[in-house]
Amino acid sequence: MKDFQNFYPQKNSTFWQNKRVLITGHTGFKGSWLSLWLLNLGAKIIGYSLQPEELSLFPLLNIESDIENHYDDIRNLENLQKIVLDYKPDIIFHLAAQPLVRKSYKEPINTWSTNVLGTINLLSAANLLENKCATIFITTDKVYKNKEWEYGYREEDPLGGFDPYSGSKAASEIAISSWRSSFCGSSKHQKENIFIASARAGNVIGGGDWSKDRIVPDIVNSLSENKPISIRNPNSTRPWQHVLEPISGYLCLAKALYDYPNMGVFDSSFNFGPNLESNRKVLDLAKCSLNFWEGQIKIEKKSDIHEAGLLNLNIDKAHHKLGWSPTWQFEKTIEKTIVWYKKVINEKCDPYKACFSDLSDFNQDVLANNL
Repeated sequence: MKDFQNFYPQKNSTFWQNKRVLITGHTGFKGSWLSLWLLNLGAKIIGYSLQPEELSLFPLLNIESDIENHYDDIRNLENLQKIVLDYKPDIIFHLAAQPLVRKSYKEPINTWSTNVLGTINLLSAANLLENKCATIFITTDKVYKNKEWEYGYREEDPLGGFDPYSGSKAASEIAISSWRSSFCGSSKHQKENIFIASARAGNVIGGGDWSKDRIVPDIVNSLSENKPISIRNPNSTRPWQHVLEPISGYLCLAKALYDYPNMGVFDSSFNFGPNLESNRKVLDLAKCSLNFWEGQIKIEKKSDIHEAGLLNLNIDKAHHKLGWSPTWQFEKTIEKTIVWYKKVINEKCDPYKACFSDLSDFNQDVLANNL
């Protein structure tokens, strides 16, 4: 058995040198962190995304000039195909999506078309390539049919989705699996150079997320304005993880799929989640945040919009097949997140320096703890 821990970017920075990497949704929260990391690994990034929000991490990092940026809608198939064929990426990370549950109730058609049709468009565009290409489709932990049980969901568990966001992401997973079965392989109608995997992670937090209706931005906005933190669903339990955790998993999976495309192991779905101790209530998250930024908590009336009460992932597959495991425990994750905002907002720290500091600390901890 090979040493699959070699897939970690901390031990394989040379692998990423000059790799052509297409990132859809590169101006989003996770896309910005992924872009920062890959730039520091020496990759050549092609970004395909909507224009970044005025208050978002991407423009604050000031890395736009280091990336081949293309601002367009993932539903524009013709333009997407042109970008893919022009740059011939070695690796693709698909993050472009409408990622918010509450927004999906307000904009269900936009959510479904972006998350499902956008995924199919990228699958179709990648299928035109003649070069070897590993494609990683980022979905969410919410693709599972949530039975509100205490057990972690495994990759083979049934898919589902109560709300439009969850349902659209589950549908995109079905599309990915169907496309892989139909068009990847050695038959006449299939391609032998395109390799497809999906990565499921959720409740990702960290510095630089200002999305509406997400708990950490709500906490930070309240703390920075000296207002009580309003909590809608204090007892809802989630697998909280720092944004660098799943991204490290995406990088491991991409290298594994690229290096060993025909093993029949990595061209599948993988969960990336925290250790069990990080499956905590929303109220625990808010209370822990107050350890690093003084404030108060106010419990609000529960929302009438459906949100899962209990959700966690089983990450055995990622551990055994990729050698991947989470690095930061719950309190360290909250500390890194809240202190990032406090430094940037109160101390006027350069967001790039704040992100790079967290990335450096994370890399050091991975090398110390996992390798």
